[in-house]
Amino acid sequence: MTMLSGDDRAASRFNRSAQSLSALHARVPTPQLVRNLQSQVGLLRAGDWAMPVTVDSGRADATAAWVCSPLTTYCRYAGEEIDRHLHGALAWPLRLLCRGYGRWLGAAGVDRAVAINNWLLSTNLYPALDTSALQHTIAQARARWPRHALWFRSLNTRQHPDWLAVLAAEGFSLVPSRQVWCFEAADLAKGRHANLKRDLREMQRSALARAGNETIGAAAGREDDYERIAALYGLLYLDKYSRLNPHYTAAFMRHWHRAGLLELHGWRDGQGQLQAVVGLFVQGGIITAPVVGYNTALPAPLGLYRLLMATVFARAIETGYGINLSAGAGHFKRLRGGQAAIEYSAVYAAHLALPLRAGIGLLRSLATHVGVPVMQRFQL
Repeated sequence: MTMLSGDDRAASRFNRSAQSLSALHARVPTPQLVRNLQSQVGLLRAGDWAMPVTVDSGRADATAAWVCSPLTTYCRYAGEEIDRHLHGALAWPLRLLCRGYGRWLGAAGVDRAVAINNWLLSTNLYPALDTSALQHTIAQARARWPRHALWFRSLNTRQHPDWLAVLAAEGFSLVPSRQVWCFEAADLAKGRHANLKRDLREMQRSALARAGNETIGAAAGREDDYERIAALYGLLYLDKYSRLNPHYTAAFMRHWHRAGLLELHGWRDGQGQLQAVVGLFVQGGIITAPVVGYNTALPAPLGLYRLLMATVFARAIETGYGINLSAGAGHFKRLRGGQAAIEYSAVYAAHLALPLRAGIGLLRSLATHVGVPVMQRFQL
């Protein structure tokens, strides 16, 4: 029997997951899984390499989740972030600027987009780079969707410098999107950060009972867990943060969990009800947490967010994986060893009309020279 290397196992897992995602969305319409998305989900293949792809028509939809809508990412959601984090003399010109280039991009059809390696999650994870397979994938996408811009999301300077370099060489524009927080596996294993060590100790003392992936949902005969998980996620990411975040349904939680695409870890009260939950997406030795939710009505001293982040860290230490903990809560993440990295979208639109090319060029310039300094200054 041939033994696979760690890289080969990771590549095999990635391809199986991509195929599972495509098969799932072929059976279940996207809005049943993510209420504020109409995207078509497919698969691109290059030999053994498989990549999920989302296709959007560009029709106007002011409620579209940012994970598939560039207009929402860079205009609508960016405007909300300005209102949430900035004030006074800095906020109002940025808000006007955001609205102005948003009208331009919307009129130019920026949401007529094909996003390669898009998993409908806040942070996409990538396999080891195969330049030849990537070039073949790009060529397929250009041939199948000649009137769409091509996008790759979630590429950051710490974890994907090779991807960024190759895509830039292929003619893609690199547009900054967020500041994300990355944790190295070796650093987590050393346990040098006092706040992280304290969180892991407090996790053992919680009044809530930990529920692992195998004790949640269908595997444990708890089908009602999925409704509860969707509700807890909604309390935090939709009600507290933004309705422009992906609106994952109970069906999403159920199907993704059953397919092995999402690990679910939670904390139950004395009556067995979940009061906090985190969903982990794992690929290529990296963990990210696209689903986080908790009962926001419970007292703050319970520290439910800190408890969930400790759960992510504990899982990473257990597996020896690194973490991409996405954007936000920068001070919290930095104190636990997080290293900031600017995340980019790589966009190819050289074959499209001048207004869209010019709009993306302007967006790149503004995001680089205005957006990045603001993100770094305010730890967004």
